[in-house]
Amino acid sequence: MTSPADHAEAAAVPPSAAPGGPQRAALVTGGSRGIGLAIAERLAAEGFSLTIAARSRQTLDAAAGALEASGAHVVAVEADAADPEAIERLVARHEAAWGRLDALVLNAGMGFASPIAETPLRRVDKHYALNLRGTFAMVAAALPLLRRTAVDEPRGTRVIALASLAGLMAEPDLAAYSATKAAVVSLCESICLEEAATGVSATALCPGYVDTDMAAWKHDEIAPADMIRAADLAELAVSLTRLSRNAAVPSIAVHRAQGGLRGA
Repeated sequence: MTSPADHAEAAAVPPSAAPGGPQRAALVTGGSRGIGLAIAERLAAEGFSLTIAARSRQTLDAAAGALEASGAHVVAVEADAADPEAIERLVARHEAAWGRLDALVLNAGMGFASPIAETPLRRVDKHYALNLRGTFAMVAAALPLLRRTAVDEPRGTRVIALASLAGLMAEPDLAAYSATKAAVVSLCESICLEEAATGVSATALCPGYVDTDMAAWKHDEIAPADMIRAADLAELAVSLTRLSRNAAVPSIAVHRAQGGLRGA
């Protein structure tokens, strides 16, 4: 749930516009570390005002402090991305702070590895609740603000969802994770189709193994130095925000160079 100690309470009014129009704003879930934080840092460097969300107040405060030290305007909101009520409060908090939403970055997610026959349904339910249901709920809650922002924004607005290469090709022991990430890819395609006339589009970023804590379980097979960098995903995310509203990019597969095109 949201915390009264949110950062940047004084920023209830959006910061003064940069030359050429209002300052753009992004909301990043799972934004306190890893890929989410890397994307937040790059968006801040592009001049975006930010709302970052995660479940841990401690990591949120550390991330927000570092972003603010770099000159970014940041609101940090403690929220569970699997909780529909927390999601509604998160979007409302973002709108109160910045008044617009140019990029919704959906990075909150989870993954466990186990063979299908050894995967309890409660673990499947956890994957579904966060990776798919929570993602769907975030999109539904944010669409009104994304649409309103897109009306006067030549670039339109973007949903950028972190999916996985496992959502595009099967990998042993990742069936529950892969199924939910495949659904995220499909959801982004649906957004592109349904929202074309409103200027809202969506992209599922589908990387192989990225050098973050979530991939640490693979270090005995893949050296961290051979994994994709979080900064690579951040660069792709920022590039999507520079496109015109006429360009829809439903998904981007990002393979490890050493893994070839048939492995993550």
